[in-house]
Amino acid sequence: MATETESARRAQRSTTGGGTSTPPTARTIGTTPDGPSRSTGTGGRLGRLRGHLIGTYGLLTLVVLLFLVFSLALPDTFPTLDNASSILSNQSIPAMLALGAMIPIVTGKFDLSVGYGLGFAHVLAMQLIVHNGWPWPLACLVVILGGGLIGVFNGLLVEFARIDSFIATLGTGSVLYAFTGWITDGARIVPGPQGLPPAFTDLYDSKFLGLPVPAFYVLGLAVLLWLLLERLPLGRYLYVIGSNARAADLVGIPTRRYGIYAFAGSGIVVGFAGVLLAAQQQIGNPSVGMDYLLPAFVGALLGSTAIKPGRANAAGTVVAVAVLAIGLAGIQQLGAEFWATSLFNGGTLLVAVGLAGYSARRRLRAGATATRTSLSEPPMSSAPVPATAPGKAPDGEPPQPTATADQA
Repeated sequence: MATETESARRAQRSTTGGGTSTPPTARTIGTTPDGPSRSTGTGGRLGRLRGHLIGTYGLLTLVVLLFLVFSLALPDTFPTLDNASSILSNQSIPAMLALGAMIPIVTGKFDLSVGYGLGFAHVLAMQLIVHNGWPWPLACLVVILGGGLIGVFNGLLVEFARIDSFIATLGTGSVLYAFTGWITDGARIVPGPQGLPPAFTDLYDSKFLGLPVPAFYVLGLAVLLWLLLERLPLGRYLYVIGSNARAADLVGIPTRRYGIYAFAGSGIVVGFAGVLLAAQQQIGNPSVGMDYLLPAFVGALLGSTAIKPGRANAAGTVVAVAVLAIGLAGIQQLGAEFWATSLFNGGTLLVAVGLAGYSARRRLRAGATATRTSLSEPPMSSAPVPATAPGKAPDGEPPQPTATADQA
């Protein structure tokens, strides 16, 4: 009790001008000398928790709300198994393309050739199977590996030729579109009377556990990318490169090599999506790929605002594609005009870019605030002792002798 009284007197003298002044950090960060104030600390923690929950699960909550709204508006058609199967089947290829476009975004690059690459891959698959008579497994393997080679070429242009990813991949996409027109001569590739091999079309048309098989392809790809990006050094390196490529160079990460890996992964995913598109449409359409470019980037960018806000991630991309799929299915069943799809995709892209930028800035501000707070907090000791001048004891105690040079 005596100690507490003495401490209170010294604190009162310090605030009235006598003795040691109040530490600047207490006045700066709104805390008392003994620690952070209860109200400010609790309110700040609640605000941060609320912001974290909204940023992490807000988009997932939007999926549930959209489904409930359209189910109430269309109770006879929307909340049915047939409608769910149709949504999963129709949105599987856009979802795969969004996951493929997400991989270079992790490194801070963009692959604008994914739409052109999708069109080229599905036309090449049809050409090899229908006109060249290749076995469909070999044709699919060649198309997927070809997509990986195209991705490697994009990576070389960006990382070694030092061409901006927008320009490099847009140029590559234009070349792929020219190849697509050359292969098809501007016409569609239509199978003969015997059609395509049933095993090939079953890649898209078959079902598993009552759901379309392409939905399980998307799920498997999302899980694979989640493991690679979140649980393996490869993913950590890619995120570091995307955050600060210069710092990644300084710590010894081969940024060019991993940048090529990212584009190669995107190309492989695009090649596989092209195979599925060929199995779905069962004809070769040279102009179909560009219809998938905008939804892919909407899903990839909007996904960076969910689950792991501020950075591209596989789980967030799947949630974003679910938002797009449910929204498009709902407005189409409500009788929207044909142009509503483009309006919805374009508007959502603008919202996605804005939210992605806001999430990134919010993470930077939170990190800067945490750094300033940690630097401004005084070091805490287990038994604080009031500072006194040499030879001067606290009030009520005899002065202690100080050592002199002779005594030493």
